[in-house]
Amino acid sequence: MRILHAKDYKRTPWKNGGGETREIAVYPDGAGMADFDWRISMALVASDGPFSTFPGIERTLTILSGGPMALAFAGELPIELQEGSKPLSFPADAPVSARLLGPPVTDLNVMTRLGAFSHEVEIIKIRGALHVIQPGPVHIVFSMEGALQIASRQGSADLKSSDCCLFDAQKSEFKIIGEGKAALISIHAAQ
Repeated sequence: MRILHAKDYKRTPWKNGGGETREIAVYPDGAGMADFDWRISMALVASDGPFSTFPGIERTLTILSGGPMALAFAGELPIELQEGSKPLSFPADAPVSARLLGPPVTDLNVMTRLGAFSHEVEIIKIRGALHVIQPGPVHIVFSMEGALQIASRQGSADLKSSDCCLFDAQKSEFKIIGEGKAALISIHAAQ
């Protein structure tokens, strides 16, 4: 169980140079934009423009604040996302352009390399205690809002907004306690 604090997230420029991302976690440790197997980050989208492309990567985007924002994929109608929208998964090598329909957007990005890992992102509301048992290898609880506490056999820790807790085990069992909202991110090795 590792606690990752928002104030410590590494800031790096976007691959396309159009902004900045805050890297939450990456595997393998120290991997760059071209050689990660999985990566979790937050980004501020302050203007319209194309997303960076990542060949061989599956991406899930969740709006944390701001918006709404419309994503236009080639040959398809735009998809409008806002706070509370279901996380959107798409191939990261697909050309996509963002258009802000309101205030700048802060989003959560989860990316995994096809053939190596896959991922799921679930938004959960917590009121009281939620007991979670998940098969491994990696689970991340990302605090979206409220005051949350993570309790497991390894100990307990408080999460502020944008902090997260990373479990790296073949089976993760923990409780999320408090009132708020979190993204539960599961990363699985490819079969």
